[in-house]
Amino acid sequence: MHGYTANKDDYLKRLRRIEGQVRGIARMIDEDQYCIDVLTQVSAATKALQTVALGLLSEHMNGCVLDAARHGGPEAHAKIDEASQAIARLVRS
Repeated sequence: MHGYTANKDDYLKRLRRIEGQVRGIARMIDEDQYCIDVLTQVSAATKALQTVALGLLSEHMNGCVLDAARHGGPEAHAKIDEASQAIARLVRS
């Protein structure tokens, strides 16, 4: 079981909403709508995805990483490194 499992339905609901936003952005481009309006919607969708990512990261840190740290050993170091790499990817995006 993954750390986000308890909130899986919430994440799926958010992702479906984001999917609708992205379809709306495609429709805006297809209809040649004003650039700034399209960019505003892209920014909103990006922010929504970042919110999902931060939620998943938090769940990972409070679940998988915390459990591994309690047990110690090489698995703990691996989970911490994995989380650090995920944070670095989020910061770069």
